[in-house]
Amino acid sequence: MLCRARVEVKLKPGHSDPEGETTAISLRELGYKVKDVSVSKMYTISLDAGTEKEAEVKLEEICMRLLANPTKDDYRYQVERAN
Repeated sequence: MLCRARVEVKLKPGHSDPEGETTAISLRELGYKVKDVSVSKMYTISLDAGTEKEAEVKLEEICMRLLANPTKDDYRYQVERAN
């Protein structure tokens, strides 16, 4: 079964987000009343798995091994069957 997953990786609270801070400053300079900006990465992954549960197990492994640093990153994913 082909599954499609969307994985979002973002910094845990308390970690510095220089890209978000720079973006917030630039938006304020353009006249927008922005309190703060945080940056996250979104991955769309197609993978072959026997079931959605198996896909979730694989995604957990993918996140822990490559996409996220558990010390500083939070992540979440959503799995659906690909048509």
